[in-house]
Amino acid sequence: MWNNKLQTLMVGMIMAVGVSLSGCDNSQSDAQNQDASANTSEQASANDAPAKDSASGTADLDGATTAQATPVRYDVSSWSSGKVTPLSIDKLEEIKSTFGKVVSTDENSLDYASNAATKYRFMKADAPYLDLIDSEKYLELGWYYANPTDSDKEKELSQNHAKKAHKVARQLMGDEGGKMVGDMLNSQIIKNKVVGGQKVELAKCEFYSCMLVINKSEAPETNS
Repeated sequence: MWNNKLQTLMVGMIMAVGVSLSGCDNSQSDAQNQDASANTSEQASANDAPAKDSASGTADLDGATTAQATPVRYDVSSWSSGKVTPLSIDKLEEIKSTFGKVVSTDENSLDYASNAATKYRFMKADAPYLDLIDSEKYLELGWYYANPTDSDKEKELSQNHAKKAHKVARQLMGDEGGKMVGDMLNSQIIKNKVVGGQKVELAKCEFYSCMLVINKSEAPETNS
């Protein structure tokens, strides 16, 4: 009888242990499945997040660039409509008066070919420059060439400088000179070309700078 009870007790214990082990296995399996599902969801969220941020960042960057980089416009056609008084290349005082009031003078400057020259500056040192450089051989017009990302004030001054240079070019070389300045502002480079009777050594606008170099020794003689 004891054996029967012992056998019955042993069978019951074995069954209880089996059920307990089965429950543990199921719990571990469920926990693993939940962990795997959570990892999959986190990975999916992580993959989605950069794509959204990247798209948003690109849109913001593009918007900022578009808003700030407005090209500078030069109304060359309207500048050419008025009449100007022709000047010869040696009329320095009249040319200076077209540029405006001289703010500073540097008599120890150099010209295009590193010859001794005098530089007349028509803007203060902290403003976009407008210069006239005069030497025995060359007359040079130089001014600040605004970039699309510059401030509105810098663009306005650059436009005003270009308008004055356009007028001087017309005074010295007629309408051909005005057209040449328009070409400069459109990124064309002119070298060793006779324009309106004057020998233009170099004329270009690039890297924040415009320069128009006239070779005075090649200028035609005048009776004035």
